[in-house]
Amino acid sequence: MLTGIAIRDVVLIERLDLELGPGLTVLTGETGAGKSILLDALGLALGGRAERDLVRRGAERALVTASFAPPADHPARAILAEQGLAGDAAAGEILLRRSLGADGRSRAFLDDTPVAGQLLRRLGETLVAVHGQHDTRGLLDPAVQRAVLDAFAGAEGAVAALRAAWQAWRSAEQRRRELAAAAERAEREAEELRRRAEELEALAPEPGEEVRLAEARARLQGRERLVAALEEGLAGAEAARERLAQAARRLERVRILAESELAPALAALERAQVELDEAAAGLEALRRGLASTEDSLESIESRLFALRAAARKYRVPVEGLPELLEATRAELARLEDGSAGLAAAERAAAEAEATFRAAATRLSALRAAAADRLAAAVAAELAPLRLERARLEVALETLPEADWGPEGAERVSFRVATNPGQPPGPLARIASGGELSRIMLALEVVLARLDPTPTLVFDEIDAGIGGATADAVGERLARLGRDRQVLVVTHAPQVAARADRHLLVRKRVEAGGARVEVEPLGPAGRRQEIARMLAGSEVTEAARAAAQSLLELAGRA
Repeated sequence: MLTGIAIRDVVLIERLDLELGPGLTVLTGETGAGKSILLDALGLALGGRAERDLVRRGAERALVTASFAPPADHPARAILAEQGLAGDAAAGEILLRRSLGADGRSRAFLDDTPVAGQLLRRLGETLVAVHGQHDTRGLLDPAVQRAVLDAFAGAEGAVAALRAAWQAWRSAEQRRRELAAAAERAEREAEELRRRAEELEALAPEPGEEVRLAEARARLQGRERLVAALEEGLAGAEAARERLAQAARRLERVRILAESELAPALAALERAQVELDEAAAGLEALRRGLASTEDSLESIESRLFALRAAARKYRVPVEGLPELLEATRAELARLEDGSAGLAAAERAAAEAEATFRAAATRLSALRAAAADRLAAAVAAELAPLRLERARLEVALETLPEADWGPEGAERVSFRVATNPGQPPGPLARIASGGELSRIMLALEVVLARLDPTPTLVFDEIDAGIGGATADAVGERLARLGRDRQVLVVTHAPQVAARADRHLLVRKRVEAGGARVEVEPLGPAGRRQEIARMLAGSEVTEAARAAAQSLLELAGRA
């Protein structure tokens, strides 16, 4: 409940402090007295649009504070807890404050704590619902009509489940599309990858192979010089062996002449022959080995050419070919895994779609069951509002699957026929502004016990009606006031007579300019103001008597 509002320097209001209570409160006054300024100030405190024109001329800034005392389980309390904030612990009050400078800059406060203006709007939407004589256009919005039906059906949980299922389905479908696109790209690449893998596997490159082959080729390219040297060495060794043997034979013949002196020399010659034979054997073995590898140089050069050609083809160094082969194998394996992943994604998308369809079917059933009940409930309220011939129809149009969305699988529309024999048509085309206002009021009465918003504000929704119709409007507003706090700006004396509290808005023009004042009226003041509303500028005794009669009929005398 809105317990009070303090206004400083807003348009024509210099200073105003209002205490408000439960039930139905009406604000009356002559046209142009400034009633709309009060609503503008309240809208500012609720996080509404801040325009510099709201600042009173000559003032540096405007300031509005709205105090609320919602119940402990009200959604506003949950928002405060979510933000790590709380209202006055002792009084249980929530103070929404808005400051607007003459330069157009505004600041928002919760109690005395600076907060974002968006937070005030979130809180305000849970605390106050404002309906103006032109706000009925909101009722023309299919989204509003759908929300009204869902509220009446008590389908909040089903709506939340449907939206979650829709989001899960969209996410799963997006994942499926991404994997399908990747699989399609991969399929185009797979053949090339397979050819590359087959070629590299046939080539079988090894780490360090280029270096080894280059060294072998360099060695083999010098083979002719090596073979010539070996042959020359073998020839020299053969000649040396003959000369050693000849020397040994000659010395052996004279050995007896100097046995002790020649024995070591002969032994050395024998050892030299053995070493020479070993050297010759090594040279011979190397020569035979070179002779057996006459074709190796050609095969090595062919291998090097194949490796380097593959490296050029795939734009990697020769040393990178083994790594490229492994990467190609891994990519092919990934593609195979991707196919399995796509299958899993397709199953997940199908399951998510089935969940959404089930949630949509459940919500559709709730809406269908509530549509006729809502139409009947509104019809019961329309007759006393002098719309007894009007017929409201809550239509559900099944949408094609391409148009399904987070709000369900059907379009909700309110259709009305205001005259007998007339087929129901869209509200915007069939209903007049006054009829829309009364249809909206009927909906508010029907939905009163479903909406947690504790304060309703109606701005001249009774414009253009009078007599019994205005009395019926007043009766409905008073009925709303039994369960909710209702503030009404009205020009209808029948509505004013049913109020629990009556506030008179006056504009005083003085030498220094104009200013707006608000006066709570007692019994005598109420009678006088209602008489003015009945008679106009000249209040007669007959008008006072009529006002007294209205108050007595409403039980407010």
